Amino acid sequence: MGEARRRIQQGLPPKTSNKDSGNFLSKLSGTKNLTEKFFSITKAGAWIGIGILIIFWITVRFIGPIAGWWTPLDSR
Repeated sequence: MGEARRRIQQGLPPKTSNKDSGNFLSKLSGTKNLTEKFFSITKAGAWIGIGILIIFWITVRFIGPIAGWWTPLDSR
């Protein structure tokens, strides 16, 4: 016999969990609008970071050697 059925037959209340769920995000109260705003800001930040990384790579790989600022080690 299951624990829940035994408690019902004995007239006991349902067993409650004293454990904390441990989920950090569930403790944050926010509306759907707030979460959508958060994700849109983080997506925009990620794309800005990707763009900066691409510009940096193009500068290091192509613009710097063409301008004579440095010589890549693989072209010696």
